[in-house]
Amino acid sequence: MDLKQLAYFVTVANEGTISAAARKLHMTQPPLSAQLKLLEEEAGCLLFERGPRSVRLTDAGKMVYEKASALLHMSSLLQEELKEYRRGGHGTLCLGIVSSVSGTLFCQWFKDFHQLHPDIRFELSEADTYQLLENLRDGLIELAIVRTPFPTGDFLSFPIKKEVITAAGHAHFFSAGQQIPCASSEISPRTVSLEELSHMPLILYRRWEGVLAGAFHRKNLPFEPFCKNDDARTTAFLADFGVGVGILPESATPLIQNPNTIWRNIEHEGLTSTISLIQNKNTALSVPARTFAEYLRTIAL
Repeated sequence: MDLKQLAYFVTVANEGTISAAARKLHMTQPPLSAQLKLLEEEAGCLLFERGPRSVRLTDAGKMVYEKASALLHMSSLLQEELKEYRRGGHGTLCLGIVSSVSGTLFCQWFKDFHQLHPDIRFELSEADTYQLLENLRDGLIELAIVRTPFPTGDFLSFPIKKEVITAAGHAHFFSAGQQIPCASSEISPRTVSLEELSHMPLILYRRWEGVLAGAFHRKNLPFEPFCKNDDARTTAFLADFGVGVGILPESATPLIQNPNTIWRNIEHEGLTSTISLIQNKNTALSVPARTFAEYLRTIAL
C-alpha cells in the first residue's frame, strides 16, 4: 500500500461513487477502479460493497478508512512542516487541550507564547482527556494539555498548575452566610464541606466521578450526582442556569457569568486537579512542540 492508493481509497469512500471520485481526482474511472482492485488484492479482502449506483465500505473497509485518514493527515502535516522549514519559518504545532483549560488559562498562555514566537502556527484539537490520549497514540497531535487523573503508561508528563476543586451554584443551594460572587477574584471564597454537598444536586463530568465517590464514601456520605456529563463547560453552564451545583476546578470558574452564581472551595485536602502537559514517550518532538513545552516549563507553578 502506498499513500497515493490510500488517498484514492479515501476519496472514493467520501464521494460514495467511483465516477464522482474520479472527477474529484481529475482522472478517468478505469485507472481508479484498477487501483482500488490492487489495494483490495493487497489487503486480501473486499473493502467496498459495489452497488449499481454507489459503493459502501465493508467492515474491513471502515477499519482501513480510519487508519488511512490518520496516515494521510500525518503526511499532510509533515509536508506542511517541511514547507515551513524551506521558507525559514518555525512550522506548526498540533496541540490537544481539554475544555476546562482551553477557554480560561490557555488563552493567556497562548497570547504570551505567540508574542514570543509569532512564526509558530497552531492546530488545536479540543476534546476530553481520553480522546486526546488516543490522538497522541495515533500521532494526530504532538502534545496535549490535560487534567489529572489520567493513565500515564505510554506518556511523559510534567505538571503545569495544581489547583483546588470548587463547587459553583446559585446562592440558594448553599447555607446562609457570606456569599462571594464567582466573578470576584479579590476575595477568597468560603468553603463548603462534603457533608453539605451530599445534600445538593451535584453536576460533574464523568472522569471525576470515581475520585469524588471515593472522597464521599470514605466519610460515609451518600454520593448521588444529579447530572453527569463529559465537558467542564456543560457543568459550568448548567450551574449558571441554577439547575444544580457544579463541581469544577478553580480556573474554570470564569466560565460562569451569572452574577447569582457563587463558588466555594471544597473542604477536602485530596480534592485537587493538576493541569499537565503530556507527550508520547516513543515519539520525538518537532521544534515547535519542544519550544512550546519549554515555555510551559517556565510558567509551571
